[in-house]
Amino acid sequence: MLFLTKIIHFEMAHAIDGYAGACKNIHGHSYELHVTVSGNDASGDDYIPAPGFILDFKELKKLMMRTVMDTFDHKLVLSRDYLSKKTDISSFENLVEWDVEPTAENLLIYIRKKLEKELPVTIKLNSLKIYETKDSYAEWINHHR
Repeated sequence: MLFLTKIIHFEMAHAIDGYAGACKNIHGHSYELHVTVSGNDASGDDYIPAPGFILDFKELKKLMMRTVMDTFDHKLVLSRDYLSKKTDISSFENLVEWDVEPTAENLLIYIRKKLEKELPVTIKLNSLKIYETKDSYAEWINHHR
């Protein structure tokens, strides 16, 4: 099977409500997101007819920009629970309010749902990996390939 992966970087701040450690406070990360896709019938045995792509990297990047960058880059993402305790923050212009805590795991669930809606029907989302720091990441793998 043939897989394509596109990587993007974005900056985002968040805080985790109910967490006992330092992450309960607003802080930021330089995220690195890996999106891996394949064609529904891309066995890798036959050459791909012209133009020779499963999906153009430019198209995948545009999709990632719309669904991820426009939503999260240089934003402050906080849960409703967090905001209910810190009402002075709710007027920040870059604030994105969520129903859940903005953990790496929940970011992946959100991104997966958005990308699956937007990808062409001939393309399958295979995996997502998001680095919150250079040595810590969350990963989603589609086991229904």
